[in-house]
Amino acid sequence: MPPAQTLTYSERAARHKNPAAKLLLETIERKNSNLAVSVDVTKREDFLAVVDAVGPLVCLIKTHIDIIEDFDYGLIKRLEELSKKHDFVIFEDRKFADIGNTVALQYSSGVHKIASWSHITNAHPVPGPSIVSGLASVGVPLGRGLLLLAEMSTKGALATGSYTEEAVRMARANSQFVIGFIAQRRMDGVGLVGGDVENEGDFLILTPGVGLEVKGDAMGQQYRTPDEVVRESGCDVIIVGRGIYGTDLKDVDAIRLRAERYRKEGWDAYLKRIRS
Repeated sequence: MPPAQTLTYSERAARHKNPAAKLLLETIERKNSNLAVSVDVTKREDFLAVVDAVGPLVCLIKTHIDIIEDFDYGLIKRLEELSKKHDFVIFEDRKFADIGNTVALQYSSGVHKIASWSHITNAHPVPGPSIVSGLASVGVPLGRGLLLLAEMSTKGALATGSYTEEAVRMARANSQFVIGFIAQRRMDGVGLVGGDVENEGDFLILTPGVGLEVKGDAMGQQYRTPDEVVRESGCDVIIVGRGIYGTDLKDVDAIRLRAERYRKEGWDAYLKRIRS
């Protein structure tokens, strides 16, 4: 089986068994966009305005729904409407990190009821396999997908070495639900000792810390270009936040222009990768 990074998104969609992974890959191909926008704003009106502005240009919208100060469930209904209108996948960046029973309740219940609307979510592997089984008990019947945090883009992150290797092993053991990783590079072959990478499976790599103008911020975030992430490192989806919507959330035209620039840079890097 050829390595995933040498195949087109549509070829990978055709062979993927998880519904959420298949949906994301098909959306990427259909829209010629491997751009995800992380909408990290605190007001409902601003959140919806940014989503509506970038929606036509992205494959995925990443949310932190618990930072919305004026949240009500009507916001979810509106987000789902925009997802259908603009044809994008929803990823709630919840970063679950507790025992199986607790995360199952956090995923299914409470105020946000994440599993009912978010196609994809993610988790820290630090609690061990029970976190995957707990989330899977809720997510698998709904056709959802889980990403594990194998690496992070902040300076000094502890998700390295044996931690990353264990995250990959956990994913391989639960590939019906774990569809990939938040990581800075492909995880193919990580943790294998004389293993057969050809039977690795197809794990999606979604990568934060992507920027065109700056290399970092005051809180330790480190940035790489779309070309470095997609072409050189073989990642699948670039995640951009402030680099697209900035501080003026009312300037819709500027937000769209920046989103289109990132979309084009990410797609061009992908085309170069599969043609090389």
